[in-house]
Amino acid sequence: MTSVKPTRTVRRGRLFPEIQWSEEKKAQWQAEREAFYQRCKPIFDRLKPELMKTHYNWYMAVEPDSGEYFIDKDDMLVANIAHEKYPKVKLQVFRINETGVCGTI
Repeated sequence: MTSVKPTRTVRRGRLFPEIQWSEEKKAQWQAEREAFYQRCKPIFDRLKPELMKTHYNWYMAVEPDSGEYFIDKDDMLVANIAHEKYPKVKLQVFRINETGVCGTI
């Protein structure tokens, strides 16, 4: 008795279709991101000197409308903590160091 193996159709291409944005849409998205960052950055800059003494290289999530912030050693954990309190709000995550960024390119 022989067993018959089912044949699977191999999917080709990407799982999700590529997003085709116009240059105007890309520019608008970038401008919105930059405006949001500029709202969060003053909160981070105000707190950075004090937090660098006690929480160097930790992560800080900022919610700009309330001015509230959350800190933790793990970047994903700090984002999850912030999203528990503000579930549908955009947050900006900074690293508490001299530059505020997580690495270099």
